[in-house]
Amino acid sequence: MIKVLLAEDMHMIRAALTALLRLESDIEVVAEVTKGDEIVPEALRTRPDVAVVDIDLPVVDGITAAAELLGRLPSCRVLVLTAMGQPGQVRRALQAGIEAFLVKDAPGDRLADAIRRTAQGLRVLDPELVASAMEYGASPLTPREATVLKEAAHGAAAEEIAARLHLSPGTVRNYLTSAITKIGARNKIDAIRVAQDAGWL
Repeated sequence: MIKVLLAEDMHMIRAALTALLRLESDIEVVAEVTKGDEIVPEALRTRPDVAVVDIDLPVVDGITAAAELLGRLPSCRVLVLTAMGQPGQVRRALQAGIEAFLVKDAPGDRLADAIRRTAQGLRVLDPELVASAMEYGASPLTPREATVLKEAAHGAAAEEIAARLHLSPGTVRNYLTSAITKIGARNKIDAIRVAQDAGWL
């Protein structure tokens, strides 16, 4: 029996995936979580063989949580669910040591097969997805620029970011300007969009 932890924040999708997996005689869903920060504690409690993780999770994103899970519970393998339009995120996941991906709009019967292959330690890679991920280069942003842009992406004003990071508002604005210039964006909103699509945040 393959024990599965399912991390998906959208209730209807999670319920549909769980229902689909219950039809399989060799797969058991032992845990369901809705936020990235719940993955590791729940995995340590239930000891799944495979964690099926959505990339876009609240609190802690799926890749960050999956990377932590691989470090804390190496016996648990990770299968990432991603959208075709997120090649940069796939690149980030590959760099984090994740080797199993399933595109969200894949046919339902492919999920169980992907879980079985992941449990066996096999790579589950969509060639088209990986090829598009490799088109994106490494991030041009410094860690501090990326942090400031990420804070801005959550809607924080320069003054809030400055207080949180112990910087002056002017320094925060300089980091934002530098990030916008390096990315080649028109403005802060455009820079955030490009950086998120590329998986740099």
